[in-house]
Amino acid sequence: MRVPIPHSLGKDEARRRLKARSGDLAGMMPGGMADVVVTWPDQDRMNLAVTAMGSSVNAAVEIGDNAVTVIVDLPMALKFFEPLIRGAVEKNGLKLLK
Repeated sequence: MRVPIPHSLGKDEARRRLKARSGDLAGMMPGGMADVVVTWPDQDRMNLAVTAMGSSVNAAVEIGDNAVTVIVDLPMALKFFEPLIRGAVEKNGLKLLK
């Protein structure tokens, strides 16, 4: 699942805000509780390993000039929850960039 989140911040400011608020991610997950491990393989990509409700999901955030794109690798068992997860990503992605 790919979820683009438009912004007008530029890459540097979007990256700064994501780094500053990445500790808030666990509380933003559906259900409100998750274990989130954040890594930065390069300056324009944040990788996430999320464990919640007995499931593990890998995700990434690609930082662009005009948008960040959240890429979530949903296992088949969680495809039913895709609309809920997409909505949470859109809503909370905007919060992280404010």
